[in-house]
Amino acid sequence: MQEVAAALDAICDAQPFDTSWHLQDLLTGAAASRFGDVPVPSASTRKIAFMMATLAAVHAGRLRLDQTLVADARFMQGVPSGVLYYMTPGFTLPLRDAIVQMIVCSDNVCTGLIGELMPVSELQAFCGRAGMTGTRINAAVPPRDMPQDTVFDFVAQTTPNDQGRLMQLILDGSRDPAAAASLGVTPDLCRMALQIMSWQVFREGIPGLLPTGTTVANKTGGGRNGKMDVGLVYRDGAPLFILAAYTDKVPPALLDGMPGLAIASQTIARLSRAAWDRIGTA
Repeated sequence: MQEVAAALDAICDAQPFDTSWHLQDLLTGAAASRFGDVPVPSASTRKIAFMMATLAAVHAGRLRLDQTLVADARFMQGVPSGVLYYMTPGFTLPLRDAIVQMIVCSDNVCTGLIGELMPVSELQAFCGRAGMTGTRINAAVPPRDMPQDTVFDFVAQTTPNDQGRLMQLILDGSRDPAAAASLGVTPDLCRMALQIMSWQVFREGIPGLLPTGTTVANKTGGGRNGKMDVGLVYRDGAPLFILAAYTDKVPPALLDGMPGLAIASQTIARLSRAAWDRIGTA
């Protein structure tokens, strides 16, 4: 793991912006991180916890996956993300589909719908139960009057280690009822969560430089100042590693004129590829 960590750090050191990460080798159990406990803007990676907290409410009987949600006009306001922001107000969809859209294309209409059902206190309580001590949830979605050029993500903050821990708990919960129960869910719901994340449509981060067809269950995020991605990478159908990577203070353009956010995404992809090339290949 020291060799792997050194390779990842070299990738980070070559860039003029902040990059932090958490890596878990699922073959040996070894882990490493770079500024893993330093809080960073969560962007949409917070939605992994939102999904799991919502599934816990389903398991508890407070919510149902087939209950109907109505996306009225107020959900179409604010910072756009996803596709439903541009739809005709008043359409309906089941909670299950809202969870899917929130994850696979980071849809903020659906995140807002889920936020109506899941108070911030319940979302924060879930993070506490999951041991995510560096994660703070202040709102379900960005305030609808928040300027699009806001420089600080005050919606939520997290740490790479917290996100890596949550992914490990979901993976463990997919196999072990006791581990699932620690999250307030069942193995079936953990497996559902991983399947939904494997449908992620934004693939320029963790999956970006992996072999075509590689299974990755991930959730991306991004803002004006950085890109983020958290995911579980499989090889030959078996879990290989968990990576949580965060970039921040990314300039609009680098000295060579390349757009900063594009290079931030490429940096995350390179971190993932470096882990892929070194874990389980000796």
